[in-house]
Amino acid sequence: MSELSTADVLGLLRASHERLDGAFATLGDERATLQSYDDDWSVAQVASHLGSGTEIFQHYLAAGAKGEPAPGGEINQPIWDAWNAKAPVEQIRDSLVAGETFIEAAEALDEAERASWQLELFGMQLDLTSFLRMRLSEQTLHTWDVTVALDPASTLPEDAAAAVAENLGMVAGWAGKPSDEQVSVEVRTTSPERAFHLDLGPSGVSLVPSLDDTAAASLALPTEAFVRLVYGRLDPDHTPSSVSTDGVDLDLLRTVFPGL
Repeated sequence: MSELSTADVLGLLRASHERLDGAFATLGDERATLQSYDDDWSVAQVASHLGSGTEIFQHYLAAGAKGEPAPGGEINQPIWDAWNAKAPVEQIRDSLVAGETFIEAAEALDEAERASWQLELFGMQLDLTSFLRMRLSEQTLHTWDVTVALDPASTLPEDAAAAVAENLGMVAGWAGKPSDEQVSVEVRTTSPERAFHLDLGPSGVSLVPSLDDTAAASLALPTEAFVRLVYGRLDPDHTPSSVSTDGVDLDLLRTVFPGL
């Protein structure tokens, strides 16, 4: 696993935020209700989801800095309700403000505060870097949900995809669905090069670093495409021509990873 620092992850978060800002600037207010990649959400609704999530994470950020427990789930619904009540243009503009505010608050933590930051969240004990990685994953994938609505050839930035890929094992374990077919797949990715061992079957999904063993099937694709596969965003219209499989059906993998 790459050793990204807190500053590295903050840099990736800021780059993703600026990418989203640029996409919305290109979009313009008149297309705030343009269909996003998600069939159920417009680009403004994606912005609302990101904005509400960022606002909730702002509370988590403050709690971790103060050494306090994470606030309970009771804070979520009022925040969601407030964002859902906004007009589409407001959802976009306020989401960008919320994103900037969150990043600035994290950047403002000094070295001692960053080192002492900790929070128990979602059953995990997190330091600041791992906490920000969670936000980066959400930001990166949902930013793509917007950019691909403007450009069907849009992909995830290589550096962000590499960072998100480090946590794919955990994501695959709880987001992957059981399959009637039992298959072991060696996954090789490029840009950057990574190697994984994927097992799927009736008991669920497991994704771990490859042990260079010989599996019955193989999958080769760019790292960003593999991230999108696990997050349910590698439909046929958005699959690079370089993706290749042997011994496993790509449609089966899409069924196993229906999306987040």
